[in-house]
Amino acid sequence: MKTPIWKEPGLPGETSWMLILKTDLQGGGWKNVQNMSNQGKRLLPQRIELQKLRRRIMQPSQSIEPGSTAPDFELPNANASVGKKNMTLSDVMGENGTIVFFTCNHCPYVVGSEPRIERIAEISRSSGIGFAGINSNDPVKYESDSWENMVKRASKGMSYAYLHDSSQEIALSYGAERTPEFYLLNSRQEVIYRGRMDDSPRDPSHATTSELEDAINSLISGQEISTARTESIGCSVKWKA
Repeated sequence: MKTPIWKEPGLPGETSWMLILKTDLQGGGWKNVQNMSNQGKRLLPQRIELQKLRRRIMQPSQSIEPGSTAPDFELPNANASVGKKNMTLSDVMGENGTIVFFTCNHCPYVVGSEPRIERIAEISRSSGIGFAGINSNDPVKYESDSWENMVKRASKGMSYAYLHDSSQEIALSYGAERTPEFYLLNSRQEVIYRGRMDDSPRDPSHATTSELEDAINSLISGQEISTARTESIGCSVKWKA
């Protein structure tokens, strides 16, 4: 007999919950799944996954919020038609700032946003703002996010640099939680907006807000950004075990 007795929150950005199960092993005596018995070995996959989650929760990371200076980086570029083979934050910067966003190949929130992302990239470039995507997902768990598949994706008309954060150090340094998640920087490399593009990344017909574009317009016009921080909407960054 198994029963869920407690729920532990998932990782930041994760909407799911991990169930910790206890099993009736000996005449009604409850043992935690971590006290492995022969009968409890069938719960080994759950135990392993829980340990991975706990390691990730305990892994140190900082959250780059509006007002912070964005961390620099140097990452390989999967898009041969845009930029250099390896690109730094300075390479991505435009005259008026830049947008760095965390993305991937497989997430439905990214896929549903692609036309709008390309539109924002074009608006940014025409406004003197650089634009680049960073893929930090673990390609072992998600082969669609491998370097080879990033190259294939970029070759299908992507108009911006597509950078590979294979160590996941850049995602950690930015405190990235989801894909897509956007960071708008001014010309001094200070974060002035972080969060979502709008409130319906999967379906543009349901979008009622445009926070990222509003922030771009405020930056270009020299006005204060009214909403500098929103919660991104998307898939969690797929961390390595």
